[in-house]
Parts: sequence; structure tokens; C-alpha cells
Amino acid sequence: MSRLANIFAWSRFYAVLVKEFIQMRRDRVTFGMMIGVPLMQLLLFGYAIDTDPHNLPTLIEVADESPVVRSLTAAMDTSDYFDFIGIVTSEAASDEALKDGTASVILTIPPGFEADLIRGVTPELLLTVDASDPVAAGGAIGAMSGVVETAIGQSLNGPLSFAAKSPAPFDLVIHRAFNPSGETSLNIVPGLLAVILSMTMVLITAVAIVRESEKGTMESLIATPVTPSEVMLGKILPYVFVGYVQTAVFLLAARALFSVPFSGSFLAFFLGFNLYIIVNLAIGFLVSTVARTQMQAMQLSFFTILPTILLSGFMFPFAAMPGWAQAIGTAIPATHFLRLVRKVMLKGGGLAEVTQDMAAIAVILLVVVAVALKRYRQTLD
Repeated sequence: MSRLANIFAWSRFYAVLVKEFIQMRRDRVTFGMMIGVPLMQLLLFGYAIDTDPHNLPTLIEVADESPVVRSLTAAMDTSDYFDFIGIVTSEAASDEALKDGTASVILTIPPGFEADLIRGVTPELLLTVDASDPVAAGGAIGAMSGVVETAIGQSLNGPLSFAAKSPAPFDLVIHRAFNPSGETSLNIVPGLLAVILSMTMVLITAVAIVRESEKGTMESLIATPVTPSEVMLGKILPYVFVGYVQTAVFLLAARALFSVPFSGSFLAFFLGFNLYIIVNLAIGFLVSTVARTQMQAMQLSFFTILPTILLSGFMFPFAAMPGWAQAIGTAIPATHFLRLVRKVMLKGGGLAEVTQDMAAIAVILLVVVAVALKRYRQTLD
């Protein structure tokens, strides 16, 4: 019996068990992650993720107004799939709206469309969809035919009811802009750069700074006459070089392996990705002011990466998310950088098209830097 007690004793087991629960309670970050991550996944996948996008911003390109045009605009207003935002009168205005992201869908009505309907000529309608996101484009294409057919059927009534024949008295021509073949890789690969940079920049910065705190070298640095902003810049800038290397390798591989084009302004891309690298390094610095161990730093970094992947529009269409999820996604830097990358690489965008995205990243950067410096000062105190 005594030999068995030497091997296993319930009192010793109970003491170790209680000690671990006490340690778990004290490690609030780890305990919060154990509860927070599953809860976040449940909420995001249950409520925010939807592969059937709605309320896509839609323009009608038409040279003159007619009852048919008015019926189409009314039908789009009542449709869940389209958000009618206005009428343009030129092809150049339509192209610019697609390029800068103002519109995702353009319905072009040729001159004399209504007269051709009445004469039974079977005119053509051109539906141009931003196919840089093939999932969103597929939903719009599938829904537009029914919307147009219903609207035209409602306008061709009374004396014109003879023109509302079956099959539909028009042909709907589909043009998938920026991704004619609908390849998923052309959407995923450029967006992957945003996820890779966010994942590595946040993680390596947070872990590197916390490692110094664990080793005690941070106390030596604090003892020197170095200001918080100088520490922050000194810790962040070396990892900018890491981001440069990652981006260069990524662009070469994307071109060689997946034939992803780079049709826009390199200057716009260069300025945007530098800004994005810095904001993610600043987030890593902020994480390091909260974490006390390298394990906590990795856990908190993962906590920031999860919404980056799910709410930025990388894996699921941003337009398909509910309003509250889009509001959260708008506060994530990857959302804006992902749009910037796709505009430059796929749509041939320049500085004018990405200015709004860069401004959004800059605002997020200012907020993160302000909070990080405040947290760092509290750490010094």
C-alpha cells in the first residue's frame, strides 16, 4: 500500500490540479483566449459569413430615359441583390466606377432599346460585372436576368403587351471585367498578400518585444534616455525589410505560378504596401504591451488574425456580410489593403483609385500608434 502511495497519491494529484486552476485564473489572457476564440468563431461563421452577396452597388449606363429604364431602376431598388446608385451616360464613367470600386455591376442599355423591343428585334443588354471576386459576380449574374425580365414585362403592358413574349424579348450579354475566365486564384492570390503580411508582421513584432521583456533586456532599454516613440520606431523598422522580402517573393511567385497580372501603378502599390506593413508592425507593438509572455503574444496575434481572414473580404464576399460585420471589417487594415492590391494588380488602378484605401489605412495607423504609445507609457510607469 505504501509503495502504491509513492506512485500515486490523491492528495498530491489534487494539490497539482488546484495549482493549475489557480495559474489558469491568474493568466487572464490565456483564459480569455480559450473562451474568446471559440465564441468569435461561432459568431462570425454563424452570423457574418455568407457566400451569397446582396446589395451590390449598381449603375445603369443609358443614353436616354424611357419607361423601360424607369422600370429597371425601380426593380433594382426593390431587389436584395442590387443597390441602384445612379445612372451614367458614358462608357468612360462606367469603366472608372468599376475600377475604383464605386460600382460592382453596370447594366448598359443601348440607344433605341425600347423601340427595338416593340418592333420585336430582340435587342441586347450588356451586363458588366466586377469579376475580381468571382463569387460576388456569380450571384449578380444569376439574379440580373430575372430582375430585367420582370421589369421589362411590367413596362410592356396594355397596348404593348404583345411585345412581352416568351422567351424573353432581349438578350443579356455578360462581361466579366478583370477576370473573364472567372478564375478563383486571381481573387485569392492577391488577397493572400494582405493575410501573409498581417500574420507575420504582427506576430514577429509582438514576440520579439515580449522576448526582450522576458529576458530582462527591456528594463535596460527603459533605463536609457529613450522615448517611447523612439523605442517603437527602432523596434518596428527592422521588420519592414522582412516585409519587403516577403512581398518581392510573393509577387514573383504569383506571376510565375498563377499568372496573376500586375497591370496598375507600381508607385500606388509601393506606397500602399509600405503603409500596410507599418500599421501591422504597430499592431504587433500594441500586442506586446498587453502580453506578458511569448505564448500570450502568439495567442493575441492569432486573435487579430482570425477577423483579418474572415471579415476583410479575403475568403468571403465583403458585400455579403451584415452591416455590423462590415463595420468591424472596415476597422481592419487588411480590408483596405486587399482592395488596394486588387485594384492595382487586376484592375490597372493608379494613385487616384487607391487614395481612399490608403487614407483609411493611415487613419487606422494613427489610432493604433496612439493607443500603443499610451499603453507603453503605462508599462513604463
